[in-house]
Amino acid sequence: MAYRSSPRPNFTAPTAIPYRDVTRYLWGDDDSGRVNDWIYASSGKIHQLVFGFPAGGGFRHSESFRTVFGADEVLIVLQGRMVLANPETGEVRIVETGQSVVFGKDTWHNAFALPGEELRVLEYFAPPPSTGTSGKYAATKPYVATPRFARDEYLGRWPIARTEAETASHFTVLDKQDRLWSMSSGDPRALTGIISSTPQLTAAEMLLAPGGRTAALRHKGDAVLYVGEGRLNLMLPQIESGPDWFELSVGDGFFVPEGSVYQLYNMGTDPVQAFVGVAPDFGAGG
Repeated sequence: MAYRSSPRPNFTAPTAIPYRDVTRYLWGDDDSGRVNDWIYASSGKIHQLVFGFPAGGGFRHSESFRTVFGADEVLIVLQGRMVLANPETGEVRIVETGQSVVFGKDTWHNAFALPGEELRVLEYFAPPPSTGTSGKYAATKPYVATPRFARDEYLGRWPIARTEAETASHFTVLDKQDRLWSMSSGDPRALTGIISSTPQLTAAEMLLAPGGRTAALRHKGDAVLYVGEGRLNLMLPQIESGPDWFELSVGDGFFVPEGSVYQLYNMGTDPVQAFVGVAPDFGAGG
C-alpha cells in the first residue's frame, strides 16, 4: 500500500459525530504493519482519531510510512495494553488502560498491543496534518533504518540511573493522579483533569457524576470531544437556529469550533467520562 494522506473530516459549525459516521481509514504496508483509524475531526487546528489493532498487533515504520511528526501528541489508552517504543533511542514504555502518554514533535514512535485484548487508543494531534506536520514532514526526517528497542546504556547502573533516563525520555506516561484537576463552579460532580497542556495542544478528561453539569465553556481554539463512558448531553446555549441539545453515547464525538459556547450535562444515573482536545489554546475565548 503506497502512502497517501489520511482523510481530513472538517466542520465549520458545532457538529455531533456519531460513531457510525466516523471516517474509517486503513494505513500502513507489509513493513510497518497496518493500522485501523477512526478519524473524528481534522480541522485547521486539531486532529482527533482513535487507532487500534488486534491483540499482538501493532505498527513499526517503513520508508513510506514514517512515524515521526511535527506535532504535539497525546495518546489515551481506552482499551487494552500498549507498548510504545522509540526506535531511534531504544525507549520502551508500557501504557495501561486509562493511562495517557504525551510526547512532542520529532519523536519517532512504534506501538504494539500486548496479548489478551484488542487495543484502542484515543489520539490528539496538533498542529494537525492540514498544516504539513504529518507525512510531508516525516519525509524530511532522517530514516531510522536500524531500530533500537532497548537502552543498554543503563545496564550496570539501574535503578541508580533512573533520573538520568527519565530526563532523556521522550515519552511521559501519566495516571489519573497526574491530572491537573479542577471543579466547575466549585461543584465536585463536574471535574476537569488536564492531561497535558502545551502552547500547541491541551487535552483533558472530564468526569460528570449523575446530575452534574459544567459551566458554559468556550475556548481560544477548536475543541473535539470523545465519550468514554456513560451518556453525555451537550447544550449549545447561544445557538440561534438549528439543534441546541445533543445526546452522545460511548464512542461518539463532538466538534466545537473556536469561540463557540457549549455546556456538558449528565442527565442519567451513571457516571460520565469524556475527553476533550483543544488547539491551540484551551483558555476562554472572547
